[in-house]
Amino acid sequence: MSSDQPGGQNGSEQKKAESNDIQTSISKKDGAIIPEFEGDLINKIVSRFGDKIVQVIYIRPGRSKILVPPNEILQVASFVRDTLGFDHAESVSGTDYPKDNQIEVIYHLGSYSVDKLASQVLALSTRTDRNDSRLPTLINIFKSAEYHERETFEMLGVYFEGHPRNERFLLPEDWADIPPLRKEFRIKGR
Repeated sequence: MSSDQPGGQNGSEQKKAESNDIQTSISKKDGAIIPEFEGDLINKIVSRFGDKIVQVIYIRPGRSKILVPPNEILQVASFVRDTLGFDHAESVSGTDYPKDNQIEVIYHLGSYSVDKLASQVLALSTRTDRNDSRLPTLINIFKSAEYHERETFEMLGVYFEGHPRNERFLLPEDWADIPPLRKEFRIKGR
């Protein structure tokens, strides 16, 4: 058997084997088959960051999620912008997980500049401790994240380090209660 790669595999066989390995490490909703284009995007991220990625979830065509530690979010965000072409944050959302003592922040990334990415949304997420919820801001990478991060700061209490305006945006200036999207928040009188 001829081979140009160690272990008896030629280049295309090795690429297929690596692709299958990555496919098996991706959580898939409802046993979905990952389309080739989305698989290639995910493979590029996984190949670059490897074990620094906590979790990869393929949700449905055009929608994948990558969970990374807080200390990797800036590097991964820069990579998906500069290398893959995701050029803006469509939204930023957060979820409170009190049982895990964590808050997850999710950046939904899209592209205006790359036609093939027009129907893709990459959910780039990270988690932080509920009691000291600090994350680096992504506004230097995605300018469109500015108001979304402000809303997440206000509604969930996540402080974005380096953000120029961690301040009230929607709530009254004299708001003294806990952030309203935290699970323990209760509407008074109910």
